[in-house]
Amino acid sequence: MKNALLLFTMISLIGSLAMAPSCFAQPESGSGATLQAPIIATAARTPYASRAAVLATARAGNRIVAVGDHGVILLSDDGGRTHRQARQVPLDASLTGVSFADENRGWAVGHWGVVLHTKDGGETWAVQRISAQEDRPLFAVHFFDASHGVAVGLWSLVLVTSDGGAHWRTTTVPLPDGTRRADLNLLGLFADNRGSLYATAERGMVLRSDDRGQQWRYLSTGYAGSLWTGAATRDGTLVVAGLRGSMFRSTNAGKTWQRVDSHSKSSITALVAAGPKVFGVGLDGLLLQSEDGGATLSAEVRADRLPLTAIALDSREQPVLYSRQGVVVRANAASGVAR
Repeated sequence: MKNALLLFTMISLIGSLAMAPSCFAQPESGSGATLQAPIIATAARTPYASRAAVLATARAGNRIVAVGDHGVILLSDDGGRTHRQARQVPLDASLTGVSFADENRGWAVGHWGVVLHTKDGGETWAVQRISAQEDRPLFAVHFFDASHGVAVGLWSLVLVTSDGGAHWRTTTVPLPDGTRRADLNLLGLFADNRGSLYATAERGMVLRSDDRGQQWRYLSTGYAGSLWTGAATRDGTLVVAGLRGSMFRSTNAGKTWQRVDSHSKSSITALVAAGPKVFGVGLDGLLLQSEDGGATLSAEVRADRLPLTAIALDSREQPVLYSRQGVVVRANAASGVAR
């Protein structure tokens, strides 16, 4: 229960407004509580979709795909200047992670352990997996190619596929030192240029897999709080970040970590890397940028202190921002949804 409430607090902060604590906690014996099953309904198409909380982004070729609350999936083909809603999404569950293997084939994950799949660049989606008996959310997904993918979520849940998501199997994560069970919440996924996969987690932990999610080992940053996000630069430098502006950097594949001064106590919700550059966003309007693989950072706070929750890069490697209130309008650019 403690882990569930901690995670609910984290997700509430970054904008998943539709969640309730019962989504995480299993009913106590004799309590009479029941777990409400999801309503299997198509996500509504609405002109206000661009105002829904966005929780993750991915690139599908030159297209930006952003996912979030109530099954909202937004597509931008002009570098984030305008957005339109996907034509068909089969569920209105909150979506918390998205990954594309190429410009057409992508996957999104979210509440009720749902996995959605698209073959047309995000225009239409189909359900590949859902667990209606329990809400054990998936928080992140990464596909190495059109066949091999990994999804992670609540209480050390790791799912692996080798057939493009037609079948998913659960991978057992080893016990952290000094514990009796593997119950860390795995909050983010990213890969380096050697194909190693990293999961950011609670208790300052980063998990590493060198075989596409089959086996994992723990990398401790020395931090005790939750790490929500991470990225790898072109030369393999790893950067992870999370609660209260905490950020750590490793230049040796996670063997050792150095703390980075983010110049902020605002929680960092998303990181993205391009070459040696690292961009980040966080709550309270926090904007971060590094030109040297995260060794040093410049920080800025938006005047509106908008809670930023996701970030993408356009074709010029300029950041496109998303928030708890949806798409962040760029200066001198319109942002909206075309139906």
